[in-house]
Amino acid sequence: MRWIALLAALAMPVVAWLSQTGQFGPTNGAISDRYPTLLVAAGYAFSIWGLIFLLDVVFGLWQLRRRTPDFNARVRGWATVGFALTAAWMPVFSQQAFLPALAIIWAALACMAVAAVRAAPLNASAGQRAFAAYPLALHAGWLSMAAFLNTAQVIVAYGWLDTANMLPWSLVLLALATLLAWCMNLLLRGHYAYPAAVIWALVGVYVKQSGWRLPGADTVAVLALAVAALLLVQTLLLRARAWRAPRVAVVAEHRCRR
Repeated sequence: MRWIALLAALAMPVVAWLSQTGQFGPTNGAISDRYPTLLVAAGYAFSIWGLIFLLDVVFGLWQLRRRTPDFNARVRGWATVGFALTAAWMPVFSQQAFLPALAIIWAALACMAVAAVRAAPLNASAGQRAFAAYPLALHAGWLSMAAFLNTAQVIVAYGWLDTANMLPWSLVLLALATLLAWCMNLLLRGHYAYPAAVIWALVGVYVKQSGWRLPGADTVAVLALAVAALLLVQTLLLRARAWRAPRVAVVAEHRCRR
């Protein structure tokens, strides 16, 4: 499983390169332009995949020496499946098999969310925090928004909801994305990597939707920026609580000894 995890991490950038060179069909950007939505982010925002892939490969190399069954069951297996699903999503989406792609990205999000939470326990070592918790949380954070962006594109592609006035159902998706990000941030206790990826995506949505031609774009832009600000505040509060916790524990232990 250790080598499979590394191979899965390495497969993602390779498949991404093939996808962007048109080996599987139209690029993700071309398909996104074909089915515009109110939740799509500016093109530059997707450059975060480069950092995600790099850190995931670092995780793949680091976990080679983690042979403990507990780590394998709690983190490595979930991460490996999440990497494989992320790689699989790219050619499937390029082939415009939208429903399978949607199922794949949501499954990838589920796997990466579990892996991220399990990689960041309170008693995690410095190495595990740096080489497992941060890469997996960043991946999970971006997928937390990407899954909803993909959902919006599928809705438009199949005409499931009103495409002339996308604002009502786009607001519902944005609200659900906010709830998911808020809950994940709580589970991760404000782990910096997760909210950083989500905020990056939300700012990308703001940039793309500001002054765009679609009705309701300006409203979504403002709300995306507001959600990003709220997530930042939540993260700072959670980190402040985490910083105080060790001090409280030390004081309590000292009193017990007295």
